[in-house]
Amino acid sequence: MTTKNSKVVELEQVVIRFAGDSGDGMQLTGSLFSDSTAFAGNDFATFPDYPAEIRAPQGTVSGVSGFQIHFGQKTVYTSGDQADVLVAMNPASLKANMRWVKKGAIIIIDIDAFVDKGIEKAGYKADPTTDGSLHEYKLIKAPISTLTREAVKHLDVDMKTSMKSKNMFALGVVMYLFNRELDQVNRYFEKKFKSNPLVVETNKAVLAAGYSYADTVELFATTYKVEAAPLERGRYRNITGNVATAWGFMAASEKSGRPLFLGSYPITPATEILSELTNYKNLNVKAFQAEDEIAGIASAIGASYTGAMAITTTSGPGLSLKSEAIGLAVMTELPLVIVDVQRGGPSTGLPTKSEQSDLMQALFGRNGEAPVIVLAAKSSADCFFSAYEASKLSLEHMTPVILLTDGSLANGSEVFKVPAMAELPAITPPLALPNDPEYKPYRRDPERLNRKWAIPGTPGLRHRVGGLEKEDGSGNVSHDPLNHEKMTKLREAKVQKVADFIPKQKVYGADEADLLVVSWGGTFGVMITTVEKMQAEGKSIALAHFKHIMPLPSNTEELLGRYKKIVVCEINNGQFVKYLKMNFPQFRYEQYNKIQGLPFMVAELENRFNELLKQ
Repeated sequence: MTTKNSKVVELEQVVIRFAGDSGDGMQLTGSLFSDSTAFAGNDFATFPDYPAEIRAPQGTVSGVSGFQIHFGQKTVYTSGDQADVLVAMNPASLKANMRWVKKGAIIIIDIDAFVDKGIEKAGYKADPTTDGSLHEYKLIKAPISTLTREAVKHLDVDMKTSMKSKNMFALGVVMYLFNRELDQVNRYFEKKFKSNPLVVETNKAVLAAGYSYADTVELFATTYKVEAAPLERGRYRNITGNVATAWGFMAASEKSGRPLFLGSYPITPATEILSELTNYKNLNVKAFQAEDEIAGIASAIGASYTGAMAITTTSGPGLSLKSEAIGLAVMTELPLVIVDVQRGGPSTGLPTKSEQSDLMQALFGRNGEAPVIVLAAKSSADCFFSAYEASKLSLEHMTPVILLTDGSLANGSEVFKVPAMAELPAITPPLALPNDPEYKPYRRDPERLNRKWAIPGTPGLRHRVGGLEKEDGSGNVSHDPLNHEKMTKLREAKVQKVADFIPKQKVYGADEADLLVVSWGGTFGVMITTVEKMQAEGKSIALAHFKHIMPLPSNTEELLGRYKKIVVCEINNGQFVKYLKMNFPQFRYEQYNKIQGLPFMVAELENRFNELLKQ
């Protein structure tokens, strides 16, 4: 479908924000536009913004659901600061999102929703579409609800069903605005609703109506085009962090030759890892939905004992419940990966919002001396590689690994180049050989300090393990105080030895600069965007973004000592900076923290970094 009555302007990058009531389908609308963006060859990153209340009253600000996409013809690292285009399906979504919109932006509203009751529910004192408060924006008052009903009047569709598809009318308008073809979206309808042809025809009709409306009434004097990004040759797809995590585990299972077992209990925002893995029984994946968090990790430990590549997935509250069992995996020295998709806390906290507030729990949240490896994924696509590396480290070093992601990465999506299995590093678990006369359950490899993995049923290797302290070598239960001290130090040394098998910490920028920005985990995109922008302006600034946290890379101390000033940025109240102070107290650290359930913005980081450079 290509009819154009407007001038086409090429843009380098664009930010679009879709917003509406939680029942308006904004997540689907954003996802479908993201798919068309991937198909067009743009690089992009997304940020789904779910309401904190699961069933907030309809038409209220607390019930607004949003989806933001930042796409461009060059590398995109963040979901963007403020939007160039806002689609607002009701007064509440307009009110909730105005702070995320640039001056001069295009705002597309469903004018049918701007009635007195809706305006009052949103907290407006006057109609924002007529009181002049939006005079700095390009306001498009589209009768979306009315035209949606008109588009399907030839079909046998009731009012409720037709209104469920009004988000497709808005999508059609935006597809026109950015010169996108509708074929990709229509194929989605045909596949998703193949058992219900009426739903397929309804959505197709409404999508086309939105596109045609934008064209025939000449809504836009100018439409826009964003050329494809110069991506390497390869196979690409749009992927969320949770799906990437699941795929990373499956790749590691295949590479290691160990069957994959997931024992988990559903929890926001980690549940999709569990649901994704249930689709791959043909790849020797066993996904077990346990009755609670403790049963989930206990089943995974049992599977690990039997020789499976075992994982369990959760969020902050669930990680608390799993803490004793993690200690059991530390004591038995069995491989296990625990994924913590962080969300706002404490307690139930903000289930739909993202934070980096579980770092201290991951590092120290267990009884006794129970060290584990801790990694943190840096982007939605990197969740694949982080899950793969976490599995490799756990299997080869025979110890639990906690992999930290967060809600923004888990639900956000990016362009992902699917790697060939041959490109991924080998994974070699230290399996004990049958009838080994020298086998002992806790005899250690001198290089890694790990023990051999004896799979039950292997001839000549009968043994037992459990939660009580082990005698060095034999693995017999021991209450000897000197042995306990020795084993405690060996378990710690084994984790610290991992520093010899991970990359040295990378710096983005000069080896020496006036300001070193330190960050970790899911904030990489906004950090590298800000730092590269300031470097292009001639500022003396560099970035060290940490993925490996326990142990830290072996060059961390030397790296920190090269810079005049250090600022540590986190979506929490300062957990990583406390950890750095514990390990390297000789340095002075500035902090910049945000604890709002929202990601950093480039503008606020740039302001803070400029302040520090001027001091």
